[in-house]
Amino acid sequence: MKEHEIGSVINEFKTPFYIFDTDLLSDQIKKLRTSLGPNVELCYAMKANPFIIKELEALVDHFEVCSPGEFHICERANINMNQIVMSGVYKNSKDIEYALNQYGNQITYTIESISQWKIIEKYSSEHQLMIHVLLRLTSGTQFGMDELIVRQLIEKRDLYSYISIEGIQFFSGTQKKSTAKYESELTMLDQFCIDLKEQYDFVVKKLEYGSGLPIYYFDEETNEEDFMLNALAEQLRKLKFNGKISLELGRFIAAPCGYYVTSVVDMKTNKNQSYCLIDGGIHQVNYYGQMMAMKKPPLIHWNKKSGETKEWTVCGSLCSLNDVLVKQYPFVDLQLGDKFIFQKVGAYSVTEGISLFLSRDLPQVILYSEKDKARLARNNFPTDVLNYFTN
Repeated sequence: MKEHEIGSVINEFKTPFYIFDTDLLSDQIKKLRTSLGPNVELCYAMKANPFIIKELEALVDHFEVCSPGEFHICERANINMNQIVMSGVYKNSKDIEYALNQYGNQITYTIESISQWKIIEKYSSEHQLMIHVLLRLTSGTQFGMDELIVRQLIEKRDLYSYISIEGIQFFSGTQKKSTAKYESELTMLDQFCIDLKEQYDFVVKKLEYGSGLPIYYFDEETNEEDFMLNALAEQLRKLKFNGKISLELGRFIAAPCGYYVTSVVDMKTNKNQSYCLIDGGIHQVNYYGQMMAMKKPPLIHWNKKSGETKEWTVCGSLCSLNDVLVKQYPFVDLQLGDKFIFQKVGAYSVTEGISLFLSRDLPQVILYSEKDKARLARNNFPTDVLNYFTN
């Protein structure tokens, strides 16, 4: 967003609030497409930020959906069900049957356990409906299945007339800042696909890889986002695998488009330490990798003026010692009512914070583009009604 555009939005809405710049979102997708090339699909993990899925519908190939709630959001947004990959470590028969009853075999399902396989197999047999699945290979966590189980399901695939195993899904974590990690994981997956062909005459049509491309949040870091993206793209080009590759991304797509705007509501000095308190807090904004508020996130002092520079510790509005966003940050002539703009909050902050703590309202969410200007995606929402309800 240009400076005058930020200013117009800040003056229009009451803090705290989020702005998601959909032009920046589009730019991020273009960067990914340019680096990865036309043969790599993009799958957006909507848990990173569900508010932007409609803007992404024409920009990405698939959406990773990990809960019934996320699925119902896609329904309300009229997302094309052919774009949905129904993932998630916990899927029960009721939720799966609802999706199958409503949308038939449009959706692709990941299989994370034998019990999930049995639910799919039972429904597909009873209704003689061909269902497309990806088998999730574990990286050694609670997610996915052991290699032995994946092999067994593939070996016995002819016993299941109505399940089409499309390929393999693999994810081992976020914020991977080592190119060696990409090399080792993709080499392993490449060889695994070769083994499946040689041993079971099974051709993996699709490999969905959760790359965990990193976002560099803090001033203390050297931003290597483009380097890591290009390194991943190069590693993908080295694969012998010639099926369809789908990259599952959440943070890397969404983070750059987000801003969180909050106001200074109080200022004080306690034991020679200067504190400014804001009307937001850690329940609404967080940065992966922040350690006891010691790292400096990308922060704009909107009302910055000329004058004395002084270090302030920025604290939120929660009655908690943990509600510290950044310590000893240098501000110029900080005043009551000044506004801070936290950048790169497009991923997770809007959904991952401890939003019910102290029963403070959920902030407004604004979508912005140069063409459509500011659009309210969610108004303030009181959380006290969630923390205590009575007839």
